Amino acid sequence: MKKILVVGSTCVDIILKLDHLPVTGEDLHPKSQTMALGGCACNVAHVLLYSGSQFTFLSPVGGGIYGSFVKDALTAHGFPIPVYLPEKENGCCYCLVEASGERTFLSLHGVEYTFQKEWMEPYRMEDYAMAYLCGLEVEEPTGEALVEYFEKERGPQLFFAPGPRGIRLSGNRLNRILALSPVLHINEQEALELGGRDSVADSAAALFQITGSPVIVTLGERGAYCHESAEVSYSVPGIPSQVVDTIGAGDAHIGAVLASLQKGKSLYDSIAAANRVAAAVVSQEGAILPEDSVLFREG
Repeated sequence: MKKILVVGSTCVDIILKLDHLPVTGEDLHPKSQTMALGGCACNVAHVLLYSGSQFTFLSPVGGGIYGSFVKDALTAHGFPIPVYLPEKENGCCYCLVEASGERTFLSLHGVEYTFQKEWMEPYRMEDYAMAYLCGLEVEEPTGEALVEYFEKERGPQLFFAPGPRGIRLSGNRLNRILALSPVLHINEQEALELGGRDSVADSAAALFQITGSPVIVTLGERGAYCHESAEVSYSVPGIPSQVVDTIGAGDAHIGAVLASLQKGKSLYDSIAAANRVAAAVVSQEGAILPEDSVLFREG
């Protein structure tokens, strides 16, 4: 079985529970503050780990108080740390969670969002069927080297999650990634912005015309929409849940898609499994489900 390659960040999520986002000059008292392991790639990797997937997780870990937290947590969860740079600071993400469960991120980026081509030397790309990439890493100065690497190594099917800042990628990086025919994994707002149309279906179709690969659009409690091919598009129903916070829901969703595809499931069934995982994530605090979650055994 060929593996999945996950390249990207691991940081510390500092979760602040608030009634609402502050306005200028307002004095708020958060209901609580907690620290948890986070970062888009880390969240994806945990779904793969707990699903029994075959994968490689390449995430640089730095120093400082956040780096120490990340190093200890990853080690405790059974992850190797192939790139350890204690002389450089690891970053964090302030997650402001409102009473509705909606989250707003303030990300302090550190070494975890950087990339060097030499880090990939121990790995043979022919060993991988799929690869995950997030737009936040591409946005960084070293994102140029990341794009160049995937332009050169065209073996695995790339799954790209541009994120809310994806449309703002500098220069022509976004167009270069789209030229690699990635499977796009985006939410509704990202679909409308990237596709430039008034509806999810039309935007997904427009993006498919560019990439020639499936476009997956997550729709929260409404499930997901997929434009799989020129002839096939469909909606996959969502799973009702009581929202605690939405941190990491999209990451868990794409992680579950990757895990299910590796097990040989269809794309539709993989998205259905991902909807179940994402619904479970939003019903708890933080981005990472317990390792013994029955959802990982279900697919």
